[in-house]
Amino acid sequence: MKPLVGAVQAWSCTVISAFAMLILGVLCILFNNNHPELVGGTEDPEDGKEVAATAGMAIAIYALFFCFCGLQGLLHLREGRRGAIAL
Repeated sequence: MKPLVGAVQAWSCTVISAFAMLILGVLCILFNNNHPELVGGTEDPEDGKEVAATAGMAIAIYALFFCFCGLQGLLHLREGRRGAIAL
């Protein structure tokens, strides 16, 4: 199986997705607990649980990106070990 994207793009996407899942995970926990810093103001969302559910869906999408890009990066490693000729 050949990779669909380049090695740099695959590993960059993997790292960015990991950081995005981490940051969104922290925000999801804070919104789920109705942290006053995030839901206490006048222009802030009132239902923190709903925002947490939306952030959870975003985490799931980033997890798919993480898996796809990570597999693409691993395909590049496998291709490099087999001695493929790069043009």
